[in-house]
Amino acid sequence: MTSHLNLDINLSISTLQQAYASGETNPEQLIQSLLVKAKSLTAVWIHLLTEAEIAPYLENLKTMSPETHPLYGVPFAIKDNIDLAGIPTTAACDEFVYTPEKSAFVVSELIAAGAIPLGKTNLDQFATGLVGTRSPYGATPNSFNPEYISGGSSSGSAVATASGVVSFALGTDTAGSGRVPACFNNLVGLKPSKGLLSTSGVVPACRSLDCVSIFALTADDANTVFQVAASYDETDSFARKNTTANQKPVVMNNKFTFAVPKADQLAFFGSDFYEKSYIESVSALEKLGGTQVELDFTPLFDAAKLLYDGPWVTERYIATQDLMENKPNAMLDVIYSIISQGTNHSAVDTFKALYQLQSLKRLADNLIQQVDVLVTPTAGRHYTIAEINEQPIKRNSNLGYYTNFMNLLDYAAIAVPTCFTEEKMPFGITLFSDAMSDQKLLTLAQRIQDKEKLPLGATQWSLPNNSTNTNNDAFIDIVVCGAHLSNMALNWQLTDRNAVFIEKTQSAAKYQMYSVPGEIERPAMIRIDNASTNQGTSFEVEVWRLPIESFGSFVAGIAQPLGIGKVELSNGTWLTGFIAESHAAKGENISSFGSWRIYKNQ
Repeated sequence: MTSHLNLDINLSISTLQQAYASGETNPEQLIQSLLVKAKSLTAVWIHLLTEAEIAPYLENLKTMSPETHPLYGVPFAIKDNIDLAGIPTTAACDEFVYTPEKSAFVVSELIAAGAIPLGKTNLDQFATGLVGTRSPYGATPNSFNPEYISGGSSSGSAVATASGVVSFALGTDTAGSGRVPACFNNLVGLKPSKGLLSTSGVVPACRSLDCVSIFALTADDANTVFQVAASYDETDSFARKNTTANQKPVVMNNKFTFAVPKADQLAFFGSDFYEKSYIESVSALEKLGGTQVELDFTPLFDAAKLLYDGPWVTERYIATQDLMENKPNAMLDVIYSIISQGTNHSAVDTFKALYQLQSLKRLADNLIQQVDVLVTPTAGRHYTIAEINEQPIKRNSNLGYYTNFMNLLDYAAIAVPTCFTEEKMPFGITLFSDAMSDQKLLTLAQRIQDKEKLPLGATQWSLPNNSTNTNNDAFIDIVVCGAHLSNMALNWQLTDRNAVFIEKTQSAAKYQMYSVPGEIERPAMIRIDNASTNQGTSFEVEVWRLPIESFGSFVAGIAQPLGIGKVELSNGTWLTGFIAESHAAKGENISSFGSWRIYKNQ
């Protein structure tokens, strides 16, 4: 490697790509600089790769191009319960160590896209904890103040990213381990929908709940990584295929609704700093166009209690059974005490808990359907290391108050930084919604970052002014007038394609509407050739914004005599929308209603 060093280059992916394109640096120079910087971090790395171990990845870049490989030369870190070929996996336990012959599926996908692994990071042993102090390799200090916890279990991955040593890092998130460390280190933490990122080559915690998570400096960066990593793995029995609508950035309406817990359900565990920051963050969402809705989060919090009080802790026992039974002293005492509870639950207990969870999910899903997103603090308080050492189990449990229910209920979530507390420590909120809503959450998270303009991680780097999620070139606005209106029979054909509602308006008074019979009755809105006859009517219409890649499949589902053309709105603008062939006028003329919705509700 060369001797040129630049220790403070902005590692946000778009900025790094610009630096490569301009010749400011190259991957070889960058990696050498980052290795120097990485060595100065305390208790972050379990295995920092050597120049010789990184060399093959740099060599592979010679066959790649930034134009065809979206992560070309992008450095990343890997939590040390995720396999990297030829490098020991420890899960922060020396007695458990093994050296895999091949990388985890998700790691292989990232490397194939051009990403460069820098090292394996420290974690709460066997991914059991939210604190970042439960490791024989040392407590990972917070990137802002070493007296505070970094958050776990993905502590090293978060601090490596926040410290400006990697552009992104992989963590895992079973109970909040990809979100709490993001909050405490001013990062975006994406906990994807279960199954979208393969867990092949990942040491399990609770296998039915585990998710590989992404730490990034920006939501746009997290999305770039997500689109590469969310590749279907046929060898992973828990894998799910991503939906078409959840594969590319979406556009959300500028006006949105968000649910927050009832006031008496909020818990800050004595932290006035976090309570004030939460109030400030909710106010910021409202200024961004959000309408706050207070809902009863009881089903969510009741589900959270099942994670450690219920039989799911038995999955942690299964994952570590050999050590638990043959080498229990290999584990930290606090880890052993938690996992040993996995033998206390019977099959009867398990099925009762499953029935209870299913009932709670039905109630929780009803909440999800009422708003665009749900919002909580990512954590209720930020503890010091000394405070955690005083009450390691209770205070760790407090950190999971807003996180433990997420995978049990099969929701997607993203932690996003919103402000700094009066102590000048990071604070953030978590946005969540149903499975396969990752793109919606990423879009709103980036909008929040664009408004707040906080520095990236613990660096002084500025947020890049190139948000991809607000680019409308990848979308088309569709005017609908009948069965595709909100809450009507065919509206799902839009929502399933990740279309978002833009506005309710009126057509120009130049149309007539006819009823088209069929399995699903539909309207035919026909333009009157000679509007001077005053026979035209203005009709209720809605505008929906549809991802351009879904436009073809949407149009293919339109049955004759309807089609797609240009529709004039009452303000004189023309948009793509539903029109009908003239022979549809043989049906019943329903123009007098002025609205398909009114006609159907008569």
